[in-house]
Amino acid sequence: MKIHIDLDCFFVSAERTQDPSLLGKTVAIGGRGDPYIFSKNRSSQELLLENGGSFVGSFFHRYQGDDLGQFIDPDGRIRGILTTASYEARAYGIKTGMSIREALSLCPNLIIKAPNMALYHRLSHTLFLFLQERIPLIEQSSIDEFYGDLEGWVSDDEIPEFIDSLRHAIKRHLNLPVSIGAAHSKSIAKLATDTAKPFGCRTLLPHEVYPFIQNLPVSKFPGIGRSMARRCDEYHLRTLGDILRAKSLVCSWGAYSTALYEVISGQNLGELIPNAPRKSIGISRAFDPIDNRDELRRRISILARHLAYAIKRLAVYPTTFSLTVHYLHYPNVHQSISESRLFNERRFRQLALELFANVDIHRHAMVNHLGISASQFSAQSRRTFSLLDYQSDVKEQSLDNATKNIRDKYGLDSLRWGNEL
Repeated sequence: MKIHIDLDCFFVSAERTQDPSLLGKTVAIGGRGDPYIFSKNRSSQELLLENGGSFVGSFFHRYQGDDLGQFIDPDGRIRGILTTASYEARAYGIKTGMSIREALSLCPNLIIKAPNMALYHRLSHTLFLFLQERIPLIEQSSIDEFYGDLEGWVSDDEIPEFIDSLRHAIKRHLNLPVSIGAAHSKSIAKLATDTAKPFGCRTLLPHEVYPFIQNLPVSKFPGIGRSMARRCDEYHLRTLGDILRAKSLVCSWGAYSTALYEVISGQNLGELIPNAPRKSIGISRAFDPIDNRDELRRRISILARHLAYAIKRLAVYPTTFSLTVHYLHYPNVHQSISESRLFNERRFRQLALELFANVDIHRHAMVNHLGISASQFSAQSRRTFSLLDYQSDVKEQSLDNATKNIRDKYGLDSLRWGNEL
């Protein structure tokens, strides 16, 4: 059987390990676009690479001082949204993604905490190591979710006792509440976890799966996005049971729909991918709309510098680079470029600026989001580096290594490009 482990209200639970006075209170963790990274003064950015999985970022602002004050602009406006809310807060109708202003109107006594990503990453990685000692195969899905494969390790009839003991052991050793679901399929195990929250367990044996899922809304199944949910709705397929009873129709929609049907029906149990190699790394930031192209190029240089530092820390050699631009009133644009050269920060920054020059077709439009990424690491793509540029790139790498050592010691902003100031 496979199990799905989900940390309950993880960010709030993590804060409670540091401050027990938060137990039983209405608590929420705030979040907002990071305006600090583009400051002309030195910013407090942290690079965190310990955890893998989806939606696990790498760069975070290190907040200091009053928690709610971090989300109040000089003009007194409260900015930001909630990334996590405690179950006590949810009783007031407070939800993840809600604006902090709206949440405070529903619950004036709501305690707003600024995110402490270093703490969350450390606790997540500690839990990963804890699970590795007790389960033969572990996959980290996100910063607060894990899968385990117990096949050949724990018999099906012992699963309920095993996962109940595991959740209590995690609470006892790490002071973190988790919920655990178990089933022969990864996706069904995740659904079982959702019904076990908070701090609960649920095991679904094969004969229990269909009665469990047949009346679940289509949108509840992991892997069914908005477009697939809309198509199902067009054909009056409202529940997972409806999908299972319409095999011919669903499979006629193409390979993706066929694969999805196989997952829902249990034909595809889902394989765990432990310690999956990182395939890409990126950085992006949303901000108040601006139209000044010099300022946008400055911000691209800042993002490129941060991402170059992460690439050096990972000791990888990407060969494909991408830039994404979000306009306020026009469709988003995206472009990639590939080249087989040793990576260096100077060249990477140049490529990022060239990509912006190519994709910025609305020269006077307002932009409110920039993102750059690097992928196709040479060990995975098996590309051969260009010999023509090899010697000069080796020299640039020596400079990058010296730059990295200085930034390791004095911070990411200790060395910056001229147009950033």
